[in-house]
Amino acid sequence: MNWREHLAHRSQNIKPSAIREIFKLTQGKKILSFAGGMPAPGLFPVARLTEAANTVLDEQGAKALQYSTTEGYPPLREWVAQQLDGASPEGVQVVSGSQQGLDMIARILLDPGDKVAVTAPTYMGALLAFDAFEASYLPVSIDDDGMELESLERALESGAKLIYAIANFDNPTGITMSLERRHGVVELARRYGVPIYEDNPYGELRFEGDDLPHLYELAPDLVIYGGTFSKIVVPGFRLGWLVADPELLTTVTRTKQASDLHTATFTQMVAYEVLRDGFIDGQVEQIRDYYRKQRDAMLAALEKSFPKEVHWTRPRGGMFVWVTLPQGMDAMEVLKEAVSRGVAFVPGGPFYTDDTGGNTFRLSYSVATLDEIDIGMHTIGEILKSVKV
Repeated sequence: MNWREHLAHRSQNIKPSAIREIFKLTQGKKILSFAGGMPAPGLFPVARLTEAANTVLDEQGAKALQYSTTEGYPPLREWVAQQLDGASPEGVQVVSGSQQGLDMIARILLDPGDKVAVTAPTYMGALLAFDAFEASYLPVSIDDDGMELESLERALESGAKLIYAIANFDNPTGITMSLERRHGVVELARRYGVPIYEDNPYGELRFEGDDLPHLYELAPDLVIYGGTFSKIVVPGFRLGWLVADPELLTTVTRTKQASDLHTATFTQMVAYEVLRDGFIDGQVEQIRDYYRKQRDAMLAALEKSFPKEVHWTRPRGGMFVWVTLPQGMDAMEVLKEAVSRGVAFVPGGPFYTDDTGGNTFRLSYSVATLDEIDIGMHTIGEILKSVKV
């Protein structure tokens, strides 16, 4: 059977993940990887999860192992609603990882050819989700305060049907949207009648500065908020949530029923058992302290090892630093040389919706040790100093 002849047209838009392709490039080699944005496994609360799992099985075993409602475990939905001003449990849909949330919103909002306003660069996982439903893109420029409002308005004037934004510690840039820009983005969205998908996987990982209101809290009637347990508990649970107008969530719930019926009951109940006694507060504080030290080590290593012509962001939270090389320098060529020397990162091109970004790359400081960060940045710095533009 020639299966390519039988594939649906939309399947041609489904691209491989660039990060997964880098994993293939490094397979079989001893590599210091600054590529994947994975949580540090040493932070996983294994003992607390074991205790929680045993409690759930001992006290509610039959219920935990049975089918459940599509909307999600009610106590967990209540906990999520309590984290956001203006949210209610009826406006919460539990999903199987935040990526499923992206997939379902794209599925119900986007027709082939519909335009999505995205930052340039933006999270490649969102592009993968939108590509699957044949979306097109209107790139929005950014600076250190996030989306530039004039650029966003041009995208809205050009017919954007959805705005996709990571307001806190953006992936890939690490940039945080300022309070003024948050109000501006919401105002423009309201003026043009365009919904916002606010993706917030890193919001709890703030190292400095005051907490800022979520876009959802500024406009719960037009913002769809996506959250996840992956960065504050464990990614292996594949547990996240959407918060939105209950009217929209009716369609989301029906879509999820067609997809996987419901998110795993046992996982939801174990997660809630971990959350309900306040354990998560100490867990988040520990995570913040750890990643703050990682961030500080990477910024210090970049300052010490990279040429002065290279620029990088200085994130106030999250997991990433975004590097911009001088024009004419190719990050992919730098990556190839780096891999040959035992170091990997993600080139910037796949985070863009056009052919720009070839002189950029993303570094993640979440998993490497402090010594490895220093060694890795020294290695990349040597390569950059040797490249002639």
